[in-house]
Amino acid sequence: MKKIAILPTLLTLGNAVCGFAAILTTSKIIPEDSQTHPYFAQAAWLILAAMIFDALDGYAARLSKTASDFGGQLDSLCDAISFGVAPAFLVLRMAHNPEASLLVRQGILGIAVLYMCCTILRLARFNTENSPDPAAHKRFKGLPSPAAAGCVASMAILQGALTKVFSVEESLVLGWMKVLAPLGTLVVGLLMVSRFAYPHMTKQILRGRRHFSHLVEVILLVGLVLLTREITLAILFWGYALLLPLRSIAERAWQGRRVRPAPLDEVVPH
Repeated sequence: MKKIAILPTLLTLGNAVCGFAAILTTSKIIPEDSQTHPYFAQAAWLILAAMIFDALDGYAARLSKTASDFGGQLDSLCDAISFGVAPAFLVLRMAHNPEASLLVRQGILGIAVLYMCCTILRLARFNTENSPDPAAHKRFKGLPSPAAAGCVASMAILQGALTKVFSVEESLVLGWMKVLAPLGTLVVGLLMVSRFAYPHMTKQILRGRRHFSHLVEVILLVGLVLLTREITLAILFWGYALLLPLRSIAERAWQGRRVRPAPLDEVVPH
C-alpha cells in the first residue's frame, strides 16, 4: 500500500471542512430575519473556498506525482459535501417562502434533493470513467460539480450585493431570488448528469509553460474578479455552465437545417 500523500490529503480535507462550515453557516439563516441575511454570502464564500482547496489538491498531487485511487475517492467524498449538500441546503434557504403553497415548497425541496443526487451521480460517473492520473483529465463529461456549486454560490453572493452595493430594494431582490435560485439550481443539476463536454479550466490556466501575456491575462482576470466580484463571479460561473450547451444545441440545429430533402423533380420514379 502506498503512503498517503500528506499535503494533497490535507488540502482535500480542507475542501470538506469548508463545505461543513458552509452548511453550519447556512443553518444560522432565518429567511424572515434580515439580521441573518449576511450569512447567505458567507456560506457562498465558504463554498468557493472549498473550490480553491479542490483545485489545489489536484495541483499538489501533480507536482508531487502522488495521484492515487485513494486520493480520487477521498476527493469525491469531500466534493459530495461541499458541492452537493452545502449548495442544496443553501438554495433551500434562498428559496424559502412561507407564503407559498405546499406544492411549491415541496417542489423546491425536490429540486434541492435532485441537485444533491445529480452531484453524487456526477462524481460516481467521474470516478468510473477517469483514470487516477490528474494529467488525463482534460475535459469533463457533464458540468463539473464545483462549477455547478459555484453557480449556486454566485447567486447568493449577488443577492447580497444587489441590496448593499447597488441599493436595490431588498424585498424585490429576495422575491426574484426565491424564483431564480431553484430554477437555476435545477438547470445546473441536470447539466451535471448531461453529456456536454466541458474543458478543465484549472488545467487550461496552470498547465505547461505559458507566454508572459498569458500571465498578464490571468492577473487582469483576478483583478477584475476582486474589484467587481459579485457580478463577475456570476458571469463567469453561469457563462461556463450555459455557453457550451447553448452553442452545442445551436450547432446541431444549424446542421439539421442544412440537411434538406432532395427536390421532388430530382426524385427518380419507380
